[in-house]
Amino acid sequence: MGNNISDIIERYLKRILQQSQSGVIEVQRSELAELFQCVPSQINYVISTRFSVDHGYVVESKRGGGGYIRIRRIDLDEHAPLVSLVRSMGSTISQREAESVIDRLRREQVVSEREAAMLRAAVRREVLNVDLPYRDELRARLLTQMLLALSAAVQRAEDDARPQR
Repeated sequence: MGNNISDIIERYLKRILQQSQSGVIEVQRSELAELFQCVPSQINYVISTRFSVDHGYVVESKRGGGGYIRIRRIDLDEHAPLVSLVRSMGSTISQREAESVIDRLRREQVVSEREAAMLRAAVRREVLNVDLPYRDELRARLLTQMLLALSAAVQRAEDDARPQR
């Protein structure tokens, strides 16, 4: 990793995340910008490009005077990666975020290409033809239930594969 300001900010945020007992940190954009002597948009850039769902993070932000950015690490439990992902998902998810989640699951070989294609098809805005914010709520509920169903199917297959005593 180079030593440009984005790399330095990323390392700092990852270090404090690692030190956090809960795996969640809350930071203020303005304080970070002051600390690193940069513009607040630089902080936004780092967070949006390096702390996205496909990189294993959920980011929430509250704008305004007391605004903050909350970053949560999503660790995929090797025994129940889909369940750990579901636990970290909120009550809404955008199409872009949902596709990033699905891409990560595919990349980490948690789901097959066929399963990923079915998940992607089900969360598309053309399929979920309702107005926002209901569409993002519906997408989150659908994705949650599909991931739990896949997890249960994986568990059953593993149970069936175990030798019987």
